[in-house]
Amino acid sequence: MFSKADVDLAREIGKYYDDALGYVIFAFPWDSNPALQLVELEEPYKSRFKCKYGPDVWACEFLDNISKQVKAHGFDGVNAVDAIREAVSSGHGIGKSAMTGWLVSWIMSTRPYAQGTVTANTGAQLETKTWAQIQKWVKLSITAHWFEINTTKLYHKEAPESWFCSAQTCREENSESFAGQHAANSTSFYIFDEASAVPDVIWEVAEGGLTDGEPMVFAFGNPTRNSGKFHSCFNGQRTRWNTRQVDSRTVKLTNKKLIAEWVEDYGENSDFVKVRVRGMFPSLSLKQFISTNDADNAFNKHLRKDQYDFAPRIITCDPAWEGDDTLVISMRQGLKFEILRTMPKNDNDIYVANIIAQLEDQHQADAVFVDGGYGTGIISAGRTMGRSWQIVWFSGESGDAGCLNKRAEMWKLARDWLKEGGAIPNDQELYRELIGPETVPRLDGKIQIESKKDMKKRGQPSPNKADSLVLSFAMPVVKKPRSAIEKFAHGAVNNNNREYDPLSNY
Repeated sequence: MFSKADVDLAREIGKYYDDALGYVIFAFPWDSNPALQLVELEEPYKSRFKCKYGPDVWACEFLDNISKQVKAHGFDGVNAVDAIREAVSSGHGIGKSAMTGWLVSWIMSTRPYAQGTVTANTGAQLETKTWAQIQKWVKLSITAHWFEINTTKLYHKEAPESWFCSAQTCREENSESFAGQHAANSTSFYIFDEASAVPDVIWEVAEGGLTDGEPMVFAFGNPTRNSGKFHSCFNGQRTRWNTRQVDSRTVKLTNKKLIAEWVEDYGENSDFVKVRVRGMFPSLSLKQFISTNDADNAFNKHLRKDQYDFAPRIITCDPAWEGDDTLVISMRQGLKFEILRTMPKNDNDIYVANIIAQLEDQHQADAVFVDGGYGTGIISAGRTMGRSWQIVWFSGESGDAGCLNKRAEMWKLARDWLKEGGAIPNDQELYRELIGPETVPRLDGKIQIESKKDMKKRGQPSPNKADSLVLSFAMPVVKKPRSAIEKFAHGAVNNNNREYDPLSNY
C-alpha cells in the first residue's frame, strides 16, 4: 500500500509527465549534493528553475525537445501515438550515460507500467558504464524508494512483472530478448548506448515494441561507422528521427586541454577529431575499407568520352547468392563504370548466359568475368555457346602479397581506381555497398575484406553491385582489334549470337 506521503509525491511527480527537464531538476539533489555540482545551469534554465546546478546546455535542450513531443502527441492512455525517436552523435565526455539514467528515472517515475530495455555495444560498457549510471541516478532520485534495482533489472516494488526496465546485451543471438515488449496503456522504450556498434537486427526487433502506447527509442554514441542503423538515423532514415550532433568542445564537463591536444596532433578535419570530438561521422570509419570521400568523389561523376573510350570494355556478372540478393551485370571501361542489368536471383543459367552474350555483342566487350561462387553454370553455358568468358574465384590466390585472397586484391584495386578518378553512376545502393564492407584485423597485416555472410550478420546487404565493379579488376585486359570483335558480334563465328538451344542435338 502507498503511504499518504507517496500519494502526495506521486501527484507532484505527475506534473512532470510532459516535462522531462523539470523532472530532472526536481528529482535530483543538485544544489545539496556536492558530487553533482559539476555544471552551473545557464540561462534561461537558471531563472526558470531557481537552481544553481544541473545538466549541461545540450542536455537541457534535448530534454525540453522530448517534452515538446510528448505534449504534441497528447497520448490519452488508449490510442497509440507516433514513436519518439531521438539519436545523438557526439564526441567523448559529454555525459551520454548520465542522460540514460535521467531518461530511465523520468519515464519509470512518471509512467505507471512502463516497460524498457537498455543495451550497449559491449557487455562491459553496459555493465560498468551505462547500467551503472542508471543505478546511480535511480538511487539518487526522490522516487528511489519506489523501485528495486540490481545488476540487470529495475522494477517497481508494487508491480515487478509489468513495470520494469531491463539491461540486455546486444549480441545477435540475444535479439529475442528485445521482442514482445509492449505497454499499450503506457510507454515502451528502448535505449541504445554506443549505438554505432549495436547490430542492425537488434534495432529491427526493437521496432516491434514501438507499435502501441506512447513508445520511445533513444540512441547515443560516437559515430564510428558509416554504415548500420545508427548511421541511417542521420542519413537514409533521417526523416523519422530527431537528430543532434554534439561537439565535445561545447560541453562544460569535457577536458578541454586534452581535446585541444587531439586537434593539434590530428587536425580539425581528421577522422579522429570528427568522431571523438565533433560528433561527426568519419570519412573512413575504423574498419571501413573504401572511404566515404572517395565514394563521394566518384558518385554521379561525368566523364568526357575521350577520358575512357581508349580503354578495354570489361563486362562482369555477380550472380545472386540468396533469394533476396540481386544478380548484377555491369561494364567498366577505364574510369567509367555502369550497371547494365539487374534481376532477382535466377537459377536459369542458360537464360542469364544469353543475356550476357547479347550485352557482350552489343557493347563489343573485350572480356567477360563471372564470379565463380554461383557462376559456374553460367560459364558452362557460355562456353557451350562458344564464348571465352573467365571465371573468377573470390577465395582464390591473390597476386598481391599484401592481400589475403583474390577478393581483397580486387577490392584494393577498386579502391585505387576510385582514388585515381573512377566514376560511378547515380546509384545510392551501389554507393552504400562500396562504403559498407569492413576489413578483418590480421596479425600478418594482410588485407582481408569481410565476407558477404559476415556483412549480413551485422545487417548489411550483400554488395552485389559493388562486387560487379570489383570483378572488373580480376585480371589485366588488353583491348582487342575492333574487326575481330565486330566479326564475332555479327555472327560470323559459328553463329554464336543465336540463343543456345539445349535440345538442338536431339
